[in-house]
Amino acid sequence: MTPAAPFHHRLPPPARYRPWLSGRYETGPGLRRLDSDQGNGAADTRIFQLDRDWDGYIEAKHRARAEALDKYVAMDLAPEEQIACCRHVIDILLREHPRLFAWEDTPEGGILSCMLSGQRLYLDPACRLQHVGGARHVPYVSTLDALACQVQEDLVLVRLGGGGDSVCALHVCFPNHWAPADKLGRDFAALHAPVPGMERTRQRGPALLQAALKKGPYVRFAWGLATDTRLNHHPEPPPGHDPEAWQGRCFDPSRPRLFVRVERQTLSGLPGTRLVLFTIRTRFTDVAALDDGELDALIRALDSMSPAQRRYKGLAARWPAVRQWLDALAARAAP
Repeated sequence: MTPAAPFHHRLPPPARYRPWLSGRYETGPGLRRLDSDQGNGAADTRIFQLDRDWDGYIEAKHRARAEALDKYVAMDLAPEEQIACCRHVIDILLREHPRLFAWEDTPEGGILSCMLSGQRLYLDPACRLQHVGGARHVPYVSTLDALACQVQEDLVLVRLGGGGDSVCALHVCFPNHWAPADKLGRDFAALHAPVPGMERTRQRGPALLQAALKKGPYVRFAWGLATDTRLNHHPEPPPGHDPEAWQGRCFDPSRPRLFVRVERQTLSGLPGTRLVLFTIRTRFTDVAALDDGELDALIRALDSMSPAQRRYKGLAARWPAVRQWLDALAARAAP
């Protein structure tokens, strides 16, 4: 699907993030204000980053939805929460990308025009999706489903309450070795229980979410290595796919390929609610294309991983071969 002219040529190149440059692999929260300068200009200030790769991300979302919607989309929202979430997302899109999204009030509710997809979303006063006009018919199941298919980010909604916090909605078509449907109803500590080295962060989870609700938006980064650039690494491959190849962790020393998979994650509170919107934007950087300083920092960061962290990231079995190849890259780069 190609974005509708004349908007495609206006899209900027993808923002670039290198969270490994510290030379340390870290699992702390690492929250920064959303407007923190990361060297990407206005893109750093936005929750939703729309760029020249938009069509590839949206096609990948449609493939995931067509495979099995309930693998990637799970929701347990009260009607007022659905309204608040959809209005929040629409407000962000109109504010951050006024040339790409337009709103029109109607007696029946309103119409959101999405210039990249060429779709018009007809909504009632309660933000419920009535029908979709314009290009390409897609059987969206809700307004949130339709909105998530206009952006390159995955979406997660967390509810805070007196009894703690819980995930109440997920639209995650690009999971990184976890199953979105399994996370519905879980709290912050349970979500991150499998991650080695996050013990202190798990304990601080409720406080971090409260900070996002009251003081956000914030941004943080997570990263690891992959042997392909496929966005979707659900632990259950689609029918007909080889399970080992699907995982994207099959390093072949005879044909070496490695990419740093970086997730830019934002947290923003929904006004007047106890809900936090969590977005995940995945991007890849080719390790072979890194400059000397970037490669040196990556090697030091990988060396700093504990054995448990390497196992969690899928590196343990192939680590000697990966490390040898990285050393060869560094030697070629040396003067």
